Amino acid sequence: MKKTILTIVAISALIFTGCSLSDDDNIGTGNNGGQVTSQNLAGNLTTDLTLRSGVAHNLIGTLLVKSGSTLTIEAGTTINALAGGTDVYILVERGGKIIADGTADNPIKFTSNATVPKPGDWGGIIINGNAPLSRQSGTDSNAATEVNNGIFFGGSNSADDSGILDYVIIEYSGARIDDEAEHNGLTLNGVGTGTTISNIAIFYGDDDAIEFFGGTVNTENILVVNAKDDMFDFSQGYAGTCTNLYGVRENGYTAVTSDPRGIEADGNLDGNSPSDINESNFTVNGVTIINNADGVEMSDGIKVRRDATATITNAYLALGAGAIFGDVIDLQDSKTDSTDATSVTAVANTANGLDITDVKNTTSGGATINLSAGTTGGADATVFAWTGYQF
Repeated sequence: MKKTILTIVAISALIFTGCSLSDDDNIGTGNNGGQVTSQNLAGNLTTDLTLRSGVAHNLIGTLLVKSGSTLTIEAGTTINALAGGTDVYILVERGGKIIADGTADNPIKFTSNATVPKPGDWGGIIINGNAPLSRQSGTDSNAATEVNNGIFFGGSNSADDSGILDYVIIEYSGARIDDEAEHNGLTLNGVGTGTTISNIAIFYGDDDAIEFFGGTVNTENILVVNAKDDMFDFSQGYAGTCTNLYGVRENGYTAVTSDPRGIEADGNLDGNSPSDINESNFTVNGVTIINNADGVEMSDGIKVRRDATATITNAYLALGAGAIFGDVIDLQDSKTDSTDATSVTAVANTANGLDITDVKNTTSGGATINLSAGTTGGADATVFAWTGYQF
């Protein structure tokens, strides 16, 4: 999905033996021969586990939340992830749940344990659900997880419930496997509407901040700061609604790919199966995309392509001094039939040279762009006060 322009540094694998986790913290044997506890997380979570606030919790490898199990994280808890690259991540499998229900005063934080943390220190959070995906007619709604091909996601339950993420901060994630596979900050694979995803802040990621692979989950109040690739990525038949998205790239922050975008949307997986049914058809209500990185191009502010359909309203796009958008909006190969047409309503701040005529809409059949010059609109930034980020 990405064209990497940085050299990928090989990271030695950290291998952890399978273990079961339980509420009594007596959860198995780690690779060092000692006992793994809820303070040192890696392995297979096969029973319910609660991570308490006020206690040090260390993610030291791959933690798989298996079907029938729930990982609960109390408000105010911090999980420190080993800066071990691609082998350090949390994956909630189909039928498993994560309940990370923070508050504005006591958010939950996932961060790197490095003394000097950096993007890509660890993998991130992946949630696999049972909701529908794009697919060939007559085939199952089933797909392999990008970073672990032996674990699958997708199904037929649009209302599937994978738990709660609310008032959660994710930092320094997005470790890369190779040119074709990488972690994001938060990956939502076939996640259903029974799942709550709201009040999320994703800082300093090495790839996409949040990516939706199919599913129907609705999200609200997502803040992205300094994602090295796409801020908001939709693919493989995503069919939900996202409300109040705010993405910013600060001055001095560089890209890791040749085509970073604010919004990137594909109808199917990477455009490889244009005859799919159930292709992406989603809604965004209120989105701000700002590139403040002097001399760094954001390939597109909004790009809807490969048969995706999007209804995007109240978008606001802006540039800092010296920053660049390749195209403000690009709908050149989005879906445009008479009953299923992409529409974007946006305001662009032209103060630093953003050209509101710099759009692509070469499709026929009804895709529309309503783009005007202005200095207001987009997401409500005040709802992110709990993060401490200074806008």
